Amino acid sequence: MTRTTARMQAMKLIYEWEMGGDGGDDTRFGLLEVRPDEEEADYMDRVFEGVVSNVEALDSAIERYTRGWKLDRITRVDLAILRLGAYELQQGAEAPSVVISEATYLANTFSGEKASAFVNGVLGSIAREEH
Repeated sequence: MTRTTARMQAMKLIYEWEMGGDGGDDTRFGLLEVRPDEEEADYMDRVFEGVVSNVEALDSAIERYTRGWKLDRITRVDLAILRLGAYELQQGAEAPSVVISEATYLANTFSGEKASAFVNGVLGSIAREEH
């Protein structure tokens, strides 16, 4: 799997976790059909576990730039994408432009018409704060 696909699968795991799931093996191997030895599977796991472990700090960073919107007003898909992007930005392993571009792609693919601009704006603000 490519890094883009690993991000997409991590976003799906984050979404499932937000909805009360555990992102466990049934989801990873059954629903998402990710093999544990597959290239970038470890990246998907690290990002998912990093988001879950740091969700309060990530949510705080996200909420600073949502222009008064509380997190419970943001669709669960958009929130999963924002958490993923915010975590990647904080890790600093990828260029901010790559993280934001990938998150915008996910928003265009999985969310509503205006989601990509919203995701771009929030993550761009976080990136400027971090760097």
